[in-house]
Amino acid sequence: MSLPRRIVFASGNPGKLREVKRLLEGFGVDVVPQSNFDVEEADETGTTFLENSLIKSRHAAEVTGLPAIADDSGLAVDALGGAPGVYSARYSGPDATDDSNIDKLLADLDGVADSERTAAFHCVASFVDPETGDEVIGEGVWPGRILTARQGDGGFGYDPVFFDPQRGKSAALFGADEKNAASHRGQALRALVAALEARYERP
Repeated sequence: MSLPRRIVFASGNPGKLREVKRLLEGFGVDVVPQSNFDVEEADETGTTFLENSLIKSRHAAEVTGLPAIADDSGLAVDALGGAPGVYSARYSGPDATDDSNIDKLLADLDGVADSERTAAFHCVASFVDPETGDEVIGEGVWPGRILTARQGDGGFGYDPVFFDPQRGKSAALFGADEKNAASHRGQALRALVAALEARYERP
């Protein structure tokens, strides 16, 4: 069985779209953003990354009638009981920005020792085919710790305060290829593609 020739990506993020296209190029499929079909953002009402990922991929698949891929990700900080978790994007409120989220995180961890500032980025990528009912999942985890101040101005989200001890720098100092190799999202998408390879034939 071959992978469907056209797949909707349930995000308008151009960086994510490029990564998905690159990983799926061997299948000869056309990956298009859901904005091309005027698909509105799904309400992320889930309490886990898996639930929210599936909400988004199922929504895009239902509206377009095409197979869809989505991902959901966030930061879990051990000293905060796993927060901000699924609320990472809006941690500092409904009008949250990357900077306001980082400011709140640093304030919430004020006085917490370096050894207690462990954290991990989590990502779940999902594929849904409305024709067959197939649902395929890939997951990724990127462990690290939270710095006491920003380091670097690259990346997005919590990257400036997320320190990768294996590479000795914050995520904001990673190049694009280096980040894709290490990150939770890169891991999840590669795991998803591996699962698709096990199920579908390449052309």
